[in-house]
Amino acid sequence: MTDLLDGKVALITGGARGLGRAIADRFGQAGARGLVADIVPSAAPPPEGWQFETADVAVEAEVARIVERTDTLFGRLDIVVANAGVAPRWQDTEAVDLADWDRALAVNVRGVMATIKHAVPLMKQRGGSILAMGSTNAWIGHPKQAAYTASKHAVLGIVRAAAHDIGRYGIRVNALCPGPVATEALLERIRQRAQAGGETMDETLRSYGETALGRMPTAEDVAGAALFLASDLASGVTGQLLAVDAGGTL
Repeated sequence: MTDLLDGKVALITGGARGLGRAIADRFGQAGARGLVADIVPSAAPPPEGWQFETADVAVEAEVARIVERTDTLFGRLDIVVANAGVAPRWQDTEAVDLADWDRALAVNVRGVMATIKHAVPLMKQRGGSILAMGSTNAWIGHPKQAAYTASKHAVLGIVRAAAHDIGRYGIRVNALCPGPVATEALLERIRQRAQAGGETMDETLRSYGETALGRMPTAEDVAGAALFLASDLASGVTGQLLAVDAGGTL
């Protein structure tokens, strides 16, 4: 338990489950309250002191609505985590389904940009911290992941440009860049690939664990990094991409 975010208000997109939920829980433990938005609710209620709103971040009007709702409920906005994202099916470049491509970029890129755009007018009053959800795919590519890799490379550009644009308001912009984390969404994709004749789940998870720390990063690892970047401990950090990959890209 810590009071690093005591009195702060946060907005977390894609916060109903997975990494977003882990971040919301960690922020709540650190004293923050706020709004969790996701396209569908989770089975568990949001942390104490938090509210839930349904939203598709690919739709700008819905992003504007959840930012306004945060202001209505809490009267301020200090921290934004643009976490909502999708990972398309693994596909060879020549077989990319452009509908999957369009959805990945609509959520992972347009959604991040819309979230930052609409949060800034409210955050300019006091400054604050914006975190985008990147990936180690912001730097490197993997086979059969052209759409996902392109979208996370774009997040890198958004973070670096936005940091210049809004730093004068005391708003920091950074990205969390996890390696593979064993969320249910990732496990389901691994199952699908195995069922289609690819690597077995055990083979894939074993390869993901071949890192400097000898394990995959966890959701709690990512949430801890998010807490650091959101807090005043990172007051001089902006425009950066922080890898949380257990040393997998070393």
